[in-house]
Amino acid sequence: MIEAGLSVVRDGFTLEAEFSAPTPGAIAIFGRSGSGKSTLVSAIAGLLPSRGRIALDGTTWLDTSRGIDVPTERRRIGYVFQDLRLFPHLGVRANLGYGARRAPPGAGVAAEEEIVELLGLAPLLGRRVHQLSGGERQRVALGRALLSQPKLLLLDEPLAALDAARRDEVLPYLESLRDRYAIPMLYVSHQYDEVLRLATHVVLLEDGRVRASGTPSELSLDARLRRIVGSEAVGAVLDAEVASVDAASGLASVATAGGPLRLALGDAVVGRRLRLQILARDVILATERPRALSVRNALQGRLGALIDEEDGALLAVVEVGGSRLLARITRAAAEELELKAGQPVWALVKAASLRGHVYGRARTPA
Repeated sequence: MIEAGLSVVRDGFTLEAEFSAPTPGAIAIFGRSGSGKSTLVSAIAGLLPSRGRIALDGTTWLDTSRGIDVPTERRRIGYVFQDLRLFPHLGVRANLGYGARRAPPGAGVAAEEEIVELLGLAPLLGRRVHQLSGGERQRVALGRALLSQPKLLLLDEPLAALDAARRDEVLPYLESLRDRYAIPMLYVSHQYDEVLRLATHVVLLEDGRVRASGTPSELSLDARLRRIVGSEAVGAVLDAEVASVDAASGLASVATAGGPLRLALGDAVVGRRLRLQILARDVILATERPRALSVRNALQGRLGALIDEEDGALLAVVEVGGSRLLARITRAAAEELELKAGQPVWALVKAASLRGHVYGRARTPA
């Protein structure tokens, strides 16, 4: 568990932030520009004068009421800044070596060879920093931070300077870090698609205050989040496991708490765990069991609530097994279907609209 209750005054800006989140996992610090995201993680790192309390997994780093303020270098934090801060006069191997030299004796979280393999750094070891692409520099910065054997990784908008192609290049490596090592990650971003893909917990910041905190699915119902990201970006996140693969159709069948789903999934392996993103705009509701449709996925559930949107649409919450899906519908559709909380409904999702991201390793058969 990471716990923070901080007060920071900096250049006329005041941060009063309090939250707790389970560890390990990827905890996204999300909000608009100027909301205090970088201030919060810098305070957690001990880089800014702060008042309050910070604790990670039972170890207190800051408690001003008790006179505790552990220096930054003793908090064992791996910090990846937005501008990366690689040493331009050193090559890749020497930059990685700098991180390894900062590691305390006997604090082996991961071996250098393992990190080099995980981040695909072997072909880069002989290069200079100026010879690297933006995505390659990001991977080197991640490797350097990991080699310091941190107890916490702080990633401050690490993909902000990359174009969409380079972001897509680096995101799988971040997913691998999240899933392979039990190192908590604080991930600062103002891109909600990154948050949906990576985060196990989200802290929503606005005007220097924590407005909400919870899982991505829990926060999807928060009107303050929807005002920031827009209804088109709101969706559900489901855990799944590959059950079978149809080579002829190219579709994989995956098991979720709400039932089976089919989607196109490259390199699918039976037993592999997935995180599925299902955007509210891609879900269609039916009040009767559907027949003779091109839509490949239909999950039976129960209507939980209808939430008013600012543009006049409705956000329908559908309880499916132990999961929650969202569907964005018009008010006219809700009236014509006579939708009411508690009634049975079917959530229809096109296989082509499902986004599946592999994590972890395939489950070993019993």
